[in-house]
Amino acid sequence: MEWYWALAILLGAILLLMALGTPVGIAFLGVNVVAAVFYFGGSGPLSVRIVNGIGTLAGNAFESMANFAIVPIPMFLLMGELFFHTGLATRMFNAVDKLLGKVPARLSYVTVAGGTAFATLSGSSMGSTALLGTLMVPEMSRRKYKKSMSIGPILGTGGLAMLIPPSALAVLLGTLAKIDIGRLLVAGIAPGLILAALYAVLIYVRARLDPDAAPVYEIESIPALAKLRLFAVDVLPMISIVGMVIVLIMGGIATPSESAAFGGVGVVILAFVYRCFSWSAMWKSLEGATRVTVIALLILFGSQTFSQILAFSGGSAGLINWVTGFDVAPVTMLLLMFGILLILGMFMDQLAMMLLTVPIYFPIIATLDFGLPLEMKMIWFGVIMLLALEISFTTPPFGLLLFVMQGVAPPGTRFSEICLAAVPFMACAMLLVALIIAFPAIATWLPFLS
Repeated sequence: MEWYWALAILLGAILLLMALGTPVGIAFLGVNVVAAVFYFGGSGPLSVRIVNGIGTLAGNAFESMANFAIVPIPMFLLMGELFFHTGLATRMFNAVDKLLGKVPARLSYVTVAGGTAFATLSGSSMGSTALLGTLMVPEMSRRKYKKSMSIGPILGTGGLAMLIPPSALAVLLGTLAKIDIGRLLVAGIAPGLILAALYAVLIYVRARLDPDAAPVYEIESIPALAKLRLFAVDVLPMISIVGMVIVLIMGGIATPSESAAFGGVGVVILAFVYRCFSWSAMWKSLEGATRVTVIALLILFGSQTFSQILAFSGGSAGLINWVTGFDVAPVTMLLLMFGILLILGMFMDQLAMMLLTVPIYFPIIATLDFGLPLEMKMIWFGVIMLLALEISFTTPPFGLLLFVMQGVAPPGTRFSEICLAAVPFMACAMLLVALIIAFPAIATWLPFLS
């Protein structure tokens, strides 16, 4: 069978199953089972081929699950769940709100500042969006904020969880792409902070051009000494956990897995210190982290086998040879791949997109010349791909954050209003992608300092 027919059948079968409503992991597993029997079953009776094919799948399952590199995923998820369920997140948001005082469009800035901090601690875009929507939207609606200044910043900062470590999705991407997870996590710091700054500039400009978008209102002023104490008690300890995780990874003191464990312990200690720890919160946190971890493990299992099947069928090599045969600049090819991710984001979730594209994209990028060493190029492209996934989180009509926001938005909020509010913040993220392509050092200088 020609490579393009094999590739079309494999991808087409997966897309068809997902279109019929089959869960992503189950769709990949079903196609992998049939393909493994066909490619790895060997010859002989059908029963023998089935046993051989499933045996290969079982071997891949053990290899995928027994990977030390994926340990940060449940630990980062547990950090975020504990931060949310213990009430530490609400405490930090209230402190940031009071610290900003009478700044115009104050609540929008609170959303960006608090959302960035929460994104670093939670590593969960959907969790961050749900929390911000629940905490901030009712208050901003009561203060007559326009949807673009209330819902927009929440959708934007929700995606920061993919970039700023600890990011469970970055760990998953690094594992699938077989690149250095520690460096990929560190590489997201500078772009994430730049993106948060772009959001703040956007809010400032819109507030100046349209003061009615975020009406000014009186608020009780707080003495400077009280502000200092508020920051030291309710903000700094939470941020210090992220700083500890980053320093441990960058300094080579601990692996990403060990750093994630230290971070999880740090959140538990903070919960005890603030007397907000409860076994109910712990149980809910463990339940939420376990649910997402199982999905991630199933995806890793499916991806491992899918990559092997693509290679065995000749689909990967054929596609790479076909793509590299075009006489186009590497940047043009990169933009085409980025555009495909945005289109996929209109119809698929981020995990499914990673499963489909990582086995194809990273080998292609490895063959293109961007003037960077191979390892640096892989990390650089990993950051760009995370940004593409972040943008696709809010891409109509099926961006997951759009639906999360609709679930927590005030009654009467139209879906079209949510989509329009997201557009300016998507533009900021695309501007950052352009900057990273033009100046790769934005993503590479920090992880390759040593």
